[in-house]
This record gives sequence, structure tokens and C-alpha cells, in this order.
Amino acid sequence: MLTNIGIPGLILVLVIALIIFGPKKLPEMGRAVGDTLKEFKKSTRELTADDIEEKK
Repeated sequence: MLTNIGIPGLILVLVIALIIFGPKKLPEMGRAVGDTLKEFKKSTRELTADDIEEKK
């Protein structure tokens, strides 16, 4: 789904986000999204490691 956006579409989305949220809020939001993804990956790894240990 996101592969059909392309570079011009991505630039348009970023410009609209910059207009809506402003230049000060945008980095904070990006940082929060990055932290959320990091926690999600960590939790997923822990769950899969637990499943592997239970199967042994």
C-alpha cells in the first residue's frame, strides 16, 4: 500500500505535516514514533524468544 506513494507523494505528506504540526512539534512526534516502534520490536523479540524456549 505504501509502496505506491512514491517520492512526490512522500514530500507532499511531509509538507502537509509540517504545516499542520509546525517545525517544533514535528521532531518530537518523530522521536515518539521511533521510541514506540523500538518498544514494539523489543516486545515482539521477547515474545518470540519465550515461545522458542517453551518449545524446547
